[in-house]
Amino acid sequence: MRADVRQVTDGTYLVHGSNTNWVILKDGDELTLVDTGYPGDRQAVLDSLAAVGGSPEAVTAVLITHAHNDHLGSAEYLRRTYDTPVYLHEAEVPHARRDFLQQVSVGEVLRNAWRPGVLPWMVHALRSGGTQQHPVSAPEAFPGAGALDLPGRPVPVHTPGHTDGHCVFHLPDAGLVISGDALVSGHPTSRLAGPQLLPDMFHHERARAVASLELIERLDGDLLLPGHGPVHRGSVRAAAQQARERAL
Repeated sequence: MRADVRQVTDGTYLVHGSNTNWVILKDGDELTLVDTGYPGDRQAVLDSLAAVGGSPEAVTAVLITHAHNDHLGSAEYLRRTYDTPVYLHEAEVPHARRDFLQQVSVGEVLRNAWRPGVLPWMVHALRSGGTQQHPVSAPEAFPGAGALDLPGRPVPVHTPGHTDGHCVFHLPDAGLVISGDALVSGHPTSRLAGPQLLPDMFHHERARAVASLELIERLDGDLLLPGHGPVHRGSVRAAAQQARERAL
């Protein structure tokens, strides 16, 4: 599988992996990597870094929106191999260590197998290492409040519900939001297109996930880079409002 690398603004790249996206932020020769796809996406992650003129050694930090297997896949590999720090919200740090797991179970997926797209998605997820566990042995909480001193200067915004420590990343100067799974624009198990929540089975606490959309509504921007689906161009506030209306 080749990574589909798309430049969305100067120094910002949305990469479509195998049903999951990650983001590369570039400043000179240095990179920030936001999420890392499935375990099976590792070569695609490395290829995407090369495609933007970088390398694993150039990644100053890995930021994780949330510690599901399709976003955490190569974080420990990069930490162990290249000594790259892996940062998450403090509530998500124990999740990344796998002190606990807040992820849809195989049983829950099977109970929803009658829904359109679920079985093909499950087969793909299994083939991509979706049930493998690759805990990060030394994850770190964000080092401070506000913008992180990393390429792109992303600002973490805690948006719990999908998991306890889910975060989106706001880049106010670029007018964009990296939304992880708090707000997506499509998914193989959804019949909807455009801004939406993931189907209910994927959320640890759906009510909190819906409430967190109000937090995203407060963020200024006209580019949404989701964890699943294509880039959404248009008001981030309006996108979050649309997703909240669809969820109610």
